[in-house]
Amino acid sequence: EVDLETLDVSGFPAKNLFVVMSTDKGLCGGVNTILSRMTKTAISKLEADGKKVDLFICGEKGRAQLRRTHGDRYIGSATDRVMPYTFELATALTEDVLNGEYDAVHLLYNKFKSAIVYIPSVKSVTPLLDPASPLLFKYEVEPDNDPETLQNFYEYTMATKVYHALMDNATSEQSSRMSAMENASKNAGEMLGKLNLQYNRARQARITTELIEIISGASALKG
Repeated sequence: EVDLETLDVSGFPAKNLFVVMSTDKGLCGGVNTILSRMTKTAISKLEADGKKVDLFICGEKGRAQLRRTHGDRYIGSATDRVMPYTFELATALTEDVLNGEYDAVHLLYNKFKSAIVYIPSVKSVTPLLDPASPLLFKYEVEPDNDPETLQNFYEYTMATKVYHALMDNATSEQSSRMSAMENASKNAGEMLGKLNLQYNRARQARITTELIEIISGASALKG
């Protein structure tokens, strides 16, 4: 897991898939905008290295933002998802993602750090073809070099990481939305105060003008 902003793609394989975790609804600050911008930067880096990258988008906001410039790279999308997200959803997404033949799948999402801080991050998963993979150090694969066992473990690992990315991004979405709504309420309150002050000043000026006119008329009648 690395910071998306400082992502180094020199070690990426030739054929890659970006799974971008965005939101289906707006009003959540820069969660989607920042992630989409950094995704475009990462794609440009891969293109400069002569490497291929396709996109699978989770969330309507990300799909709309990236479709304008990279719609030709889409292999699929998932929108109108029901919250809270479940492992069943992650499993279904994993099945769609693994339909293609890719050297690596990269999950791009917002990593939750605090109520006001989230970090655009990327988590890479490569196919488990080698029983000596560091990921399998804690496990014994039987029978040895069984490709079906390795494939099953790879699919489960992918689903687990997709689920983690979904939940991390959803937490970032809700915290960002809470912060955005708090700022919006504060700004609305300040605007309301300014408008009330402006209204009261205009009302006072109107009353003062009417009083002057009444007094002036009364003085003229007496004169």
